[in-house]
Amino acid sequence: MSDAEISRRSFVKTTVAAAVAAKLSGALRAHAGAAARVADGGGNGFPVELHWLEGVVPSTTIGSTFGLPWPRGAVKADQTFALRSSPNDEPMALQTWPLAYWPDGSLKWSGHAIPAGAGLTEKLLLAPGSMDSPPEDAVKVNESPEAIEVENGIIKCRIAKRGATIVESLSRNGREVWRNARLVSLRQEEPPADENTSVTTAKFESMVEKVTVEQTGPVRAVVKLDGKHKGIADRAWLPFSVRLYFYAGSEAIRIMHTFVFDGDENKDFIRGIGLTFDVAMRDLPHDRHVRFASEGRGVWAEAVRNLCGLRRDPGETVKAAQVAGKACPPVEQFPDKVRKGLELIPAWGDFTLSQLSADGFQIRKRTKAGCGWIDAAWGHRASGTGYIGGASGGVAFGLRDFWQRHPTRLDIRNATTDAAQVTLWMWSPDAPAMDLRFYHNGMGMETHPQELEGLEITYEDYEKGWGTPSGIARSSELTLWALEATPSPEQFAVMAAEVSTPPMLAAQPAHYLSTNVFGGLWSLPDRATPAKAAIEDQLDWRFDYYRKEVEQRHWYGFWNYGDFMHTYDKDRHVWRYDVGGFAWDNSELSPDLWLWYAYLRTGRADIFRMAEAQVRHSSEVDIYHTGRFAGLGTRHGVQHWSDSAKQVRISTSAYRRFYYFLAADERVGDVMREVLDSDHKVADFDPVRKISGPKPSDYAARVNVGTDWCSFAANWLAEWERTGSAKYREKLLTGLRDIGKATHGFFSGDRFGYNPDDEDGHLYNVLGDKVSAQHLSAVFGAVEICAELIQLLDVPEFEKAWLQYCELYNAPREEQIKALGAVHGGTNALFTGHSRLTAFAAWKTGDKALAA
Repeated sequence: MSDAEISRRSFVKTTVAAAVAAKLSGALRAHAGAAARVADGGGNGFPVELHWLEGVVPSTTIGSTFGLPWPRGAVKADQTFALRSSPNDEPMALQTWPLAYWPDGSLKWSGHAIPAGAGLTEKLLLAPGSMDSPPEDAVKVNESPEAIEVENGIIKCRIAKRGATIVESLSRNGREVWRNARLVSLRQEEPPADENTSVTTAKFESMVEKVTVEQTGPVRAVVKLDGKHKGIADRAWLPFSVRLYFYAGSEAIRIMHTFVFDGDENKDFIRGIGLTFDVAMRDLPHDRHVRFASEGRGVWAEAVRNLCGLRRDPGETVKAAQVAGKACPPVEQFPDKVRKGLELIPAWGDFTLSQLSADGFQIRKRTKAGCGWIDAAWGHRASGTGYIGGASGGVAFGLRDFWQRHPTRLDIRNATTDAAQVTLWMWSPDAPAMDLRFYHNGMGMETHPQELEGLEITYEDYEKGWGTPSGIARSSELTLWALEATPSPEQFAVMAAEVSTPPMLAAQPAHYLSTNVFGGLWSLPDRATPAKAAIEDQLDWRFDYYRKEVEQRHWYGFWNYGDFMHTYDKDRHVWRYDVGGFAWDNSELSPDLWLWYAYLRTGRADIFRMAEAQVRHSSEVDIYHTGRFAGLGTRHGVQHWSDSAKQVRISTSAYRRFYYFLAADERVGDVMREVLDSDHKVADFDPVRKISGPKPSDYAARVNVGTDWCSFAANWLAEWERTGSAKYREKLLTGLRDIGKATHGFFSGDRFGYNPDDEDGHLYNVLGDKVSAQHLSAVFGAVEICAELIQLLDVPEFEKAWLQYCELYNAPREEQIKALGAVHGGTNALFTGHSRLTAFAAWKTGDKALAA
């Protein structure tokens, strides 16, 4: 199939059809017994077999976290677990905590953490039990009114509760390695400059307002810091949250950094945003070493004062030691001419690795500020890891997705002094200032009729002032090691690989299926017949197509990486990047769900990593975290925030729950809580205000059951299963009952009356006996969420209404009229997409004729 034949909608429709066939063929056979507990041997599913996601045992880890699901009623809420490499081995250190519960109170999802360097075998076995004793290098957290101290026998970290620093100091074996870690941002008031414009830059640094200890060990501790960036004029902006992760036995800290853009995009241009800290330098200049990871396993390695290539040879022993990153022999043993001229050999104090695009990086160095830069090396895609220190120790540091989320930069400054400065730039000052302004001036659209004309021609819903980036966010992952010595090239390459792809444990697909989480709406791959093999081939081809398009079309960059384009332009042979609502996808038609279910059924690491990048993007960039649109997402457009339709169908937790539970990721958990009460926004920001006339006067809002209420329900379900909240369980029950008792259930109009401020969450049928449906109702997570709600809550009238909808949406007109008294009126634009509903009804009822 050529690019010219691909469109976003046809691609999704045919992909859905293939996926439905795969799901139905397996589900009709296997689901009745929850996949017959095929996962891991025995009727109770224990032990669960775990493997490293990438299929390769890592050389080492700084510690690892993962989540696992459990069948309903099988595991008690406070269950402890033991992890072994074989049934007869002693249990290794493991920390466990609950992530979610089934309605009966049993454990649904558990989070687990293992220490640094643990579990380095091809498979691990998890079963009920406990570790015999805490790990030798257990993590301990001590809190005082002024600070929090975290130590694990190797490193000790002091975190002040107020002030500018994220980390006040970090020591190893009682010796300070680095200190004064703080966030920094650069702002310019003028737009990115041309050659005739001068600009001024203001610097802001972190100001911590709140520190929270979220976990205290013994295997894993987590400390969260919240605050804002503050400048010399007392302006505070760019809210941030930073999580620090500590593991038993680890010499490293993992950092999750999030900031929210809350400025005026017309005068607040971010020139740089990063994390900076000071590194203690104790070795002689020729025993101080700089390392940058280049492409693959390549390492750029030099000394602050190079002794290689001199006119006067210092000797093989000296040169070999310096190249290897070891201490050179004492200076007294150098040849006389080298020893006497040592101070005349330039010492290089400043180094920079800059990645301004996905296709090129550059390394430069200079002796000190005020002197010229020297080009040192170039390459394609740097891994984003560096080191500064000496033979007696130093700091390695890495920024994940370094080239994918360009422009990025790693800086080392003042390496010739007693304290070098390191900055990891998530937005490089080398690049033009971040320009988030709207991409056109309105083109005369001032009224809703004029805006509808624009929507008609470009498919983007413009409204003045609504295409704002104020409130969007971005999260970045960083890792810092406190090392006893300069790492060898082999060790440094391993560290760089861990920055790029953090090792993670996972279960087999059969285990996920056997637990019946996420509605059980998938099957394991099945190639038993030519027809089934053809379906599997199609599913594989469609993922591979998008994976290749990411690279071919370079869907990279700070704000863009993780998203896809919506529709292809067969005339220009490009995706419609500049055509209204056909540009960035922003979760339109739920590619998120496609990827996560594809991972669950196959266990493929490449699918997981693409879905991971997408959830990092869509849960940050496509959602508003502060401001008037907080809790809502933005419909697809030329810029991720440009469309004026601010909708819960984009911000819904239906897309986030997979990663939250599989990775036990706190940041995504934050986002799900941010959108928890997004139903309160629908009264103020009606996404159909321009096309559906005035809303019913008796109700504050109108909601589509599929795109709106099912999105609310996903948010409430996430909270209910995470906390056992009776409030959100009751809101779910109320909505299910109201839909079930409506005259025609899901066909009782695509809009229901809704009053967000009413705690009961009732839905009101405003169309009476009329029949109406909407083609988008079942393509934004409604199918999956309704399947879960039927599984979790016993509301027969809702199940009946949902099955009726599933049976009749694609039914012949005469069957619709017979059942409803009228044709439901839903467009057939997503007829193939709705075949999933037909499949669900056939599976649920066992109706083989409907299945056919």
